[in-house]
Amino acid sequence: MNTMPSALPPISPILPDEASAEAELVQRAFAAGPYGHLPVSAERRAFERDTAGRAASGAVLAARDGERVIGSASVLRAATPYSRVARPGEAEVRLLAVDPRMQGAGLGEALMRASLETALEWGADALVLDTGARNARAQALYERLGFERQPDREAQVSSLDVESLVYRFALQQRDDVRVRLVRPDETEAVSRLVEAAYADDFELSDGYRAEIVAVAERARDHQVWVATDAASGRLLGTASTPRPGRTISPLARAGELDFRFLGVASDARRRGIATLLVEHVLLLARVRGLSRVVLNTGPDMVAAQRVYERLGFQRLHEREYTFERADGSSFLMMAYGRAAGLEAGEGAAA
Repeated sequence: MNTMPSALPPISPILPDEASAEAELVQRAFAAGPYGHLPVSAERRAFERDTAGRAASGAVLAARDGERVIGSASVLRAATPYSRVARPGEAEVRLLAVDPRMQGAGLGEALMRASLETALEWGADALVLDTGARNARAQALYERLGFERQPDREAQVSSLDVESLVYRFALQQRDDVRVRLVRPDETEAVSRLVEAAYADDFELSDGYRAEIVAVAERARDHQVWVATDAASGRLLGTASTPRPGRTISPLARAGELDFRFLGVASDARRRGIATLLVEHVLLLARVRGLSRVVLNTGPDMVAAQRVYERLGFQRLHEREYTFERADGSSFLMMAYGRAAGLEAGEGAAA
């Protein structure tokens, strides 16, 4: 079930002219928290005020009410100046801040979900964070979202004044493969990959072929994910999803995530790449708080259907329709769906 209130504002990267407002929000939010009575060091104050520096280390996400910044979170890459618990390959979220007047409205959860998706887009191994032991509300949020305590990291960030707890949310499912957003210099190669994958199993009309290979355009409007070999960086497969609040096909309904253009390179088959990409989509749905993943497929896509069924997808007969080709022939456009939760199928990623 989608647990986020529908009235929450969209979240996007901070704008340069919002930096001072974001820094002021951070100071107000932390002053109203369980550690607001403690003195603030000059180093900490400089960190809070350096919105541009935090953005340069990753991304500063902001939620707005009109032109007013009412929430923010800094997602930092490991080994950047303001990251302090992230290990190589991880991302870290710091300074999760919500306007005290918006407490309890679900904005903190929305910012955390957006932070997770940002790290997922980078191909990070995990998203990590630390929080004070007295911040029970934050701990409850992180645990509800699926973060796990990391006691072995806590001594490095605890002090005499603040006992800190470290949490981690795993984002990658295999050590030998990384899933991330496509890069601009990879779009032509991904076009060739997905075209070849579809041509192996499907009779492509000119119009459908043009849609399949439009990877650069799709990456601009949606999300094009790639699975890459962790050692060599070689492209192994791809799948596309819509950006938050949108759909990529007419199939999806409220609370659902749809995906299209699942394809695996011919020399990467039998490595479980298709399964990995579908599990990635299921993870993305959970990160967004969506209840179901749905897709269309043609009757010739037998190998893909086996993947879907093995992962617990079931036919949605009531959403299927007959597709008419330009030459007068037709076929049944099949529909599949499954709940996004781990309990719905075997092999879903943690």
